[in-house]
Amino acid sequence: MDPQTFMDIATKVTKLKMYPYFDIAHYTLMCMSVRDDLPLNQPAGTQPFYRRHPLSTWLSSMLLCFAGSIIANILLGEPAITPFKDHRSVLTSTAVWYLVFYSPFDVVYKLARLLPFKMVICGFKEVQRASKIYAAVNHTAKLYPNAYLIIVLVGTIKGAGSYLMKNFERLIRGVWMPGSNEILQPSFATKACLVASIVFLLERLNYIQAPHPIIYFGVVIFFVYFKLSALLLGIHDPFAPFENLFCAIFMGGMWDALRRAVVREQKPADASDRNDMPMKSKEEKKKD
Repeated sequence: MDPQTFMDIATKVTKLKMYPYFDIAHYTLMCMSVRDDLPLNQPAGTQPFYRRHPLSTWLSSMLLCFAGSIIANILLGEPAITPFKDHRSVLTSTAVWYLVFYSPFDVVYKLARLLPFKMVICGFKEVQRASKIYAAVNHTAKLYPNAYLIIVLVGTIKGAGSYLMKNFERLIRGVWMPGSNEILQPSFATKACLVASIVFLLERLNYIQAPHPIIYFGVVIFFVYFKLSALLLGIHDPFAPFENLFCAIFMGGMWDALRRAVVREQKPADASDRNDMPMKSKEEKKKD
């Protein structure tokens, strides 16, 4: 591809407006996440959970739709309820929630689960994720110019807030699963948001000498590529091999392996020593 053409495409991507299409894709995935997390096995003769508790599912969906902004505002000392003052976003997310849960013949939910539609929705969602991270990094850098850890943390939360909000959202639906905490088991999306936040911070500090559209477009391609790879190829965590190598070298994994090897070598030696000991005769055993 011609470099100038590539630059033009990258520039257009940086100027994309997230509302309505990209935001709707985000709201759709969040509402589907809530519905997919509902119990499938219902007692015979009872209505599904979302029909018996519509308020609970609506509030759970709203918490996931605006999770990044809610958590980031709490950390930055801003009102947590601020995301809900945008009535346009609240009405749009509510409309999406209604269609995902209560559309006639459940057509919206069934179509959104089909692979071609899901690929488009997930692609739009990843573009919106990159935009949210970049905006969060810039906003936090203005508030705390030299607090690099806070900048990266808020950028990560804005991009992956729904994963961090999952436990609280489940609690509203009467489910408590502390073992599935995102801090205990970080998903690939959270790790990718962390990397993207660091990249945008390094760009802001002029450590990455490249035009901004190229960097931004590269982050978007990174998100979209690995999301589609997860859908089509089942590649869920490309960071896993690097994490395993890092843990093996710096987190004691190598020394644990050496200790196990030493223990395995000592056990056969001890067993051979016992085999070499002379067997006592019956008379000697009686004397003993």
